Amino acid sequence: MYLLGLGIILLLLKYLEIGPPATWSWWWVLAPFAAAVIWWAWADWSGYTKRKATERHEQRKQNRIDRHRKAIGRPTGAGPRRRP
Repeated sequence: MYLLGLGIILLLLKYLEIGPPATWSWWWVLAPFAAAVIWWAWADWSGYTKRKATERHEQRKQNRIDRHRKAIGRPTGAGPRRRP
């Protein structure tokens, strides 16, 4: 996402002819967009995106469990689990 933001900023600076990007070649200005496409392709191919989504889901799930345990007066899942 940072690469996309950088690309948009450079594109605007080039188009409006503001600052150093006004004199740069279009290849340099558009390079962050190509890098973003490569990053997204790699992230999807390697499973990075799915892994991060799963981690967020598991953290939300654990937070919800801890919140409910606290509401009924039981200890949160911080320590090892013991079965009665």
